[in-house]
Amino acid sequence: MSPHDELASALRELEAALMEAGFWEKSRPDASAFESRQPFCVDTMSLPQWLRYVFIARLQALIDARATLPESCAVAPAMEIWLKDEPASRREPVIRELAVVDRIVTQA
Repeated sequence: MSPHDELASALRELEAALMEAGFWEKSRPDASAFESRQPFCVDTMSLPQWLRYVFIARLQALIDARATLPESCAVAPAMEIWLKDEPASRREPVIRELAVVDRIVTQA
């Protein structure tokens, strides 16, 4: 399986984990929110919004184009901090799937 195919599968698993945990953001941020210069758009979006509308969308575009993937990826630690007060049953599946995405991108 190519890194792009492996990443596509991992993104589907991440989406499912986010949905199952109730973190799949349905409300799309305003267009101006995407202009943020802050990491993870912390000043304009929640982390789940950023995951859905920026992170997953950009990785999917790279997959679709069979483009070069980023050299590294380490989003799981940020999500772990963001979810620190959530019950393990909601937090752990999301962190686990996000860590898989991080690993695939970094090793590609």
